[in-house]
Amino acid sequence: MTGRRRILSTVLPTITNRPVRPSARTARAAAALVACASLAVGCGVIPGATGGSGDGPITVMTWAPEDTKATNKPGMPAFAQAYARWINAHGGIDGRELKVLTCNDRNDSVVAAKCAERAVDENVVAVVGSYSQFGDTFLPSLEGAGIPYIGGYGVTNAEFTSPLSYPVNGGQPTLLAGLGKELARRCGPVALVRPDSIAGDELPPLINSGLRAGGHPAAADQLAEEDATEYSGQSERALGHAATDPARTGCVVPALGDRTTTFMDSFRRARQDHTDVRTATVLGSVDQTVINANGGASGPYEGSYITGWYPVASDPHWDAMKKVISEEAFGDNRIDPADAGVQTTWIAYTVFKKVVESLGDREVTSDSVAEALDRGLKVSTGGLTPTLQWKFRDVLASVGFPRLANRKVTLQVVRDGRLVAARNGFIDVTRTLENADLN
Repeated sequence: MTGRRRILSTVLPTITNRPVRPSARTARAAAALVACASLAVGCGVIPGATGGSGDGPITVMTWAPEDTKATNKPGMPAFAQAYARWINAHGGIDGRELKVLTCNDRNDSVVAAKCAERAVDENVVAVVGSYSQFGDTFLPSLEGAGIPYIGGYGVTNAEFTSPLSYPVNGGQPTLLAGLGKELARRCGPVALVRPDSIAGDELPPLINSGLRAGGHPAAADQLAEEDATEYSGQSERALGHAATDPARTGCVVPALGDRTTTFMDSFRRARQDHTDVRTATVLGSVDQTVINANGGASGPYEGSYITGWYPVASDPHWDAMKKVISEEAFGDNRIDPADAGVQTTWIAYTVFKKVVESLGDREVTSDSVAEALDRGLKVSTGGLTPTLQWKFRDVLASVGFPRLANRKVTLQVVRDGRLVAARNGFIDVTRTLENADLN
């Protein structure tokens, strides 16, 4: 049993029947040692056996989908590489060089699994600041190798259940619960337009938890193809539902990721007879570039409420991230400082840097990184999130999110075509999610 497993069983006596498997890294190292012994020769240091210890580079991986017909997040791996250039130009992490590998998961479960297999083969010490819809596919491979997944985008429930996942935001659960809670006070009938996918199936119970907390009926659930080229039918049905109560202004909530812009093109045309219907959504489906592309102050997002994980992009707390972009990625149009994916990657690498620094002279391996996090390391992100700390079973374990450590969101609104803070600070949605019907 490894040292890390002993610590977990000591700190968490209520966790039982947990299988203990040697990591792939440990297995390869043991095999190499056996080979050395059988040859009766001195092999010295086994290349890659420690995954970034000593004076060698610390190797991590960042993955996200690129060049697909559905959601694309090219800014995340691009920013990760810019961050590595920046941190290495400033002496590395605690004097150690950072090496970032990237992988395109192509929004495909088989490819996502291959990205995880490559992470294992490359002896990475962590997967940092990544996006994938296929947590159920890639997380088992990471778990088997003992590789922590730090700062996923929070797009699947698996990221909030895996013992080796360390999410920096509350994912779709907090955004939708927070949005539903706000819309319950401000909207009549609500229609949710979401992907007809496994990830999309998780969205209705979340927004309904917030609506129900405010005494509001559930949202009408409108399914849409994730890679459609137009959404006229979904727009008309959503508007039809939102306009059923003449006494209260209805709201349409598109949660289609990158395809939200495509939906809004259809929605704008269909909305001509329902100009009083408002829109609301979550960050990740909408950012300032999307608002601009849809007409700014004269577009359908004007007055819309949008929940996010972090402060608005104009907040000075983002200045350090913008400095990295300016110094190492100026002119790279894949990297948008207002993109929630880029922001998540920055926060994830902020966490990883502080974890490595906390190790001091210890070897930087996947086990030592996960051990530091499991021991209750508290990480400040400079006001971009609450102080982060991961427990094996957090307060939302009873509703299926034992790893959801950040349960706070921000509320933003589009005013005069600009996305600005609707209120100061964070909104805690813990109680709303505790009462969610997620079965």
